[in-house]
Amino acid sequence: MVAQFLRLKLRLLANTFRRSPIQIVGIAIGLFYGLGAAIVAVAGLIALRFVDTALAGSITVTLGALIVLGFLLVPLAFGVDDTLDPRAFSLFGISTTRLATALAVTALIGVPALVVAIIAVAQVVTWSRDPLAVVLAVIGAVVIVATCVLSARVTTSIAAFLLATRRAREITGLVALLIIVSLSPFAAILATVNWGRDGLRLLSSVAGVAGWTPLGAAWSAPAEAAAGAPGLAILKALIGIAFVLLLWVAWRGLVGWMLVTPQREARRRSYEGLGWFRLMPDTPAGAVAARSITYWLRDARYHTSLVAVPVAPLIFVVALAVAGVPWNILALIPVPAMCLFLSWSAHNDVAYDNSAVWLHIASNTDGRADRFGRLVPALIIGVPLVIVGAPICAGLFGDWAVLPSLIGVSFCLLFAGLGLSSVISARFPYPAVRPGDSPFAQPQASGTASGLIQSLSFFAAIVIALPPFGLAALGLAFGGGWNFGALLLGLVLGGAGLYFGVLWGGAIFTRRAPELLAFTLRN
Repeated sequence: MVAQFLRLKLRLLANTFRRSPIQIVGIAIGLFYGLGAAIVAVAGLIALRFVDTALAGSITVTLGALIVLGFLLVPLAFGVDDTLDPRAFSLFGISTTRLATALAVTALIGVPALVVAIIAVAQVVTWSRDPLAVVLAVIGAVVIVATCVLSARVTTSIAAFLLATRRAREITGLVALLIIVSLSPFAAILATVNWGRDGLRLLSSVAGVAGWTPLGAAWSAPAEAAAGAPGLAILKALIGIAFVLLLWVAWRGLVGWMLVTPQREARRRSYEGLGWFRLMPDTPAGAVAARSITYWLRDARYHTSLVAVPVAPLIFVVALAVAGVPWNILALIPVPAMCLFLSWSAHNDVAYDNSAVWLHIASNTDGRADRFGRLVPALIIGVPLVIVGAPICAGLFGDWAVLPSLIGVSFCLLFAGLGLSSVISARFPYPAVRPGDSPFAQPQASGTASGLIQSLSFFAAIVIALPPFGLAALGLAFGGGWNFGALLLGLVLGGAGLYFGVLWGGAIFTRRAPELLAFTLRN
């Protein structure tokens, strides 16, 4: 029966090359990158055969643990299209153990499994230093491949339950994106490490912890044997083997559960009343605002864009802290940065509507009402953010005299940025992810024009805020009335930018209504 499943998996793989030419090219590129990474890893592992045992062990254990972690988390975070789902065989009368075994063996056919198998075999060369290390490296190669394959099978099956609905996939992907982006500052921290002096010590610390976990135990066992610690080597090998057995039990249990459990379906939501339409004023702008607030609360595309609002200050603060900027100065960054990204998130709002923009056009909605109504959600978030966040940042800075300038700069970035977004979203919309699609999907057409529009809308708000920012810098250096000057100038420039941006954007929206409808229908 295992042979039948292997033939079925090979036939499925062969059928992937019968798709459109673009898909075939994508598959070939993925295969090329996977095998290229394997070749680089093999060359590195062979080179480690001739370096110090401690350095070779630190590198192999750290990278090996990351590989196993990837097999565990990637299917759980983003989901994987499982062509051989156990539930597809529920009517064939195959026993749970036989089906679990067959599906686990067929998982060895694929680019990820092939790459990890090549790397696992190559690490035997790294530890060909004494007989015990070689034996444990060979055993470890089998354990590593089994661990990666079973880890992927287990987490893929769990994801099949947890991520069965589109909403669950969107939320999980959003959380994964937030975690990945939040970890990006650590790359800046690692870039500051003096690897020539402290690199080996840092790698040794990481490998020392990972080697005692199921993720790195099988990688660490031959390293311990080569270092002259056979007792620790055998103990770590047993940890790796025990983890494989645990994964097998979990995999068999999941197969048995999936054979008798129907696929999860999304619950139908029922909404009563008018929602935000009841709370907003009975005006065209109020109706557009209610519709926009509903989008911001329910549409995963807006959620993905808003991830940048709290994360951006973290990246800025960590990067500048690594560069040596004092912490009290860094306390002034979060609120203005969040206002900037919040206002920028509305710069392509018309494209997000897709064909639904016809409601505004068919009802002859005034362009100014459309422009202002779309900004209400950002204002509801941004104004309290400045009122609450600015005093907190001023307190962390240690001098309440900077509070007026902080408020002025923040409101200028928020209001002027929203005014610019009103103009740009009506005059220069570019393709966005369609409603109902994954927020992580690639837009249908995206290129230099969209990048230029994004850059223009982002940096133009910064340029408008330069005058109050300059007064704030003078107030920071000399005190006195400069801080209140920054407050007054920031409110004036920001208010003017918002007012005239809504007027100008409204005129553009009214004039270009047919073109905007044609654009949204086409994209």
